[in-house]
Amino acid sequence: MEMSQAVGLAEAKNPPAADANGGCYTKDGSVDIKGRPILRSKTGGWKACSFIVGYEVFERLAYYGISTNLILYLTTQLHQGTVTASNNVTNWVGTVWMTPILGAYIADAHLGRFWTFVISSIIYLMVLNFNELTKQGLVLLTLAVSVPKLKPSPCHDQEGDCQASSLQVGVFFLALYIVALGTGGTKPNISTMGADQFDQFEPRERKQKLSFFNWWMFSIFFGTLFANTFLVYIQDNVGWSLGYGIPTLGLTISILVFLVGSPFYRHKRPTDSPFAKMGRVLVAATRKWKAPLPSDPKELHELHEEEYAKIGMSPMESTSSLKFLNKAAVRVGPATRWSLCTVTQIEETKQMIKMIPIFLASFIPNTIIAQSHTLFIKQGTTLDRSMGPHFKIPPASLVAFITIFMLISLVIYDRWFVPFARKYTKNARGITMLQRLGAGLFMHIIIMIISSLVEKKRLSYVRHHDLQNSKEPLPLSINILLPQFALIGISDTFVEVAKIEFFYDQAPESMKSLGTSYFTSTVGVGNFFSSFLLKTVSKVTRHGGRGGWIRNNLNVSRLDKYLGLLAVVSALNFIYFLLASKYYVYRVEPSGLDVELQRSGELKTNKTYAEEGPVSDVKL
Repeated sequence: MEMSQAVGLAEAKNPPAADANGGCYTKDGSVDIKGRPILRSKTGGWKACSFIVGYEVFERLAYYGISTNLILYLTTQLHQGTVTASNNVTNWVGTVWMTPILGAYIADAHLGRFWTFVISSIIYLMVLNFNELTKQGLVLLTLAVSVPKLKPSPCHDQEGDCQASSLQVGVFFLALYIVALGTGGTKPNISTMGADQFDQFEPRERKQKLSFFNWWMFSIFFGTLFANTFLVYIQDNVGWSLGYGIPTLGLTISILVFLVGSPFYRHKRPTDSPFAKMGRVLVAATRKWKAPLPSDPKELHELHEEEYAKIGMSPMESTSSLKFLNKAAVRVGPATRWSLCTVTQIEETKQMIKMIPIFLASFIPNTIIAQSHTLFIKQGTTLDRSMGPHFKIPPASLVAFITIFMLISLVIYDRWFVPFARKYTKNARGITMLQRLGAGLFMHIIIMIISSLVEKKRLSYVRHHDLQNSKEPLPLSINILLPQFALIGISDTFVEVAKIEFFYDQAPESMKSLGTSYFTSTVGVGNFFSSFLLKTVSKVTRHGGRGGWIRNNLNVSRLDKYLGLLAVVSALNFIYFLLASKYYVYRVEPSGLDVELQRSGELKTNKTYAEEGPVSDVKL
């Protein structure tokens, strides 16, 4: 090891309190890119987050520029049926949101968040750039929608047997799944790295961190709004080549914006693999399942506080929940990594396990949201899209109303609702994260009921005017779909923000990327479940020679029944969520922010905390 690297590691393990000029160093173990202690005044905070948020705006433009109109490309250009195309969209989106598990593992155990993100972004961009083949810098996805031999011939038969060739389908989906692979290293690390820019041991920054995920989601939907309006219009009215080329430019800009902010970032050093750490706890506890637990938890194996302080962590106290796992810290026989674990390792494992019931309740919302990018858009193609005498709104642009209402409701929530609720609940967040999630889950039930009733009205008009086989849009305004899209936007302010904040906040410090991957996995599993449910319902309802609920021609389908089924699924999931959240106890955090807010009179007194537990310990 070089001398400078050795000095850097020594300083990181024993960080000074301040520099020669009196500047304070961070206390949460964050370092600069070379592993040295870092000054709080010159790094992190909203200054660093501005570059990270800027990246997310352009990256979401790129992603949603591809995904929003994907259902129409598959049905109109690759000539896939409604069920097949919908499942291909949700399977791809599911993969996009599942690969972050791998990215989180690499970041937490090996490369750290910054380098995992940078390398994934380079692969994402360079693999997609097909310069050697096109000589024009077009991405592979753009190539698939531009080159004549890769573009299927037009098909005018709504129930016809048009087929794209294996080459055409293969090249297009190869490009899509390269995108999915590239996002695996970016999604779990970029938001986590943003939250890392706030020192939880500094009260002012910890208070700012409470708003980070609100504004993080705001940036996501700001980029999404541009994709759902301008890019969708380009794809529908100018061409798919330009419509998919612009997202590539957006991705390039987003990476450059992120790199420009490098001098201001705070970094967390990679630690042990979270999967290996949890595996060792489970193995050690199983090996010693007959060993008696000591009456005093202090007799369990634990490191000195000084060892944790060197890396900006605090030891965790032993708890009685999942008590069996405490046996992993019982000193019996030879001490190896797979036979003896610290109390902190055990409590970290418990925390990840305790989040699983909430995780299971969190993927159905994404099954509901998946309909807005698939079946809801197909509904829009059957309606009158005229907005004045010379303009027709692209069906996929309906998703823009999700974004618009999300942006509006998010600002109202953060700027007005939270301060108002805080006065009554004495909670720093206004309401707890699970209360916020539960409110959104209830809204999803209402959304699916409304969607089913709207589709029932549309089908009633079709039957009344005998338009089952009409290929022309119905003389019903597309505006009848606006309520369901608007309500999804409002519900996202509750559901999606609460999920990402919950899984990041409740994950142990050494497993933040894995915690964020819990969030991304709920999106992935939700989309996979949407594919499974749609395929199963389509197959079952076609049994015995019946037409089925979902057919290529929505005018002869019974989509209203399918949406009604999703309302029932949402209701059952909401009931399960209430049961799971009832027994969930929040992870106890350092009390710096609570003390500051108590002084300002915004939170409960210490006496009240003693009676009810800290803010982070309040149940739903």
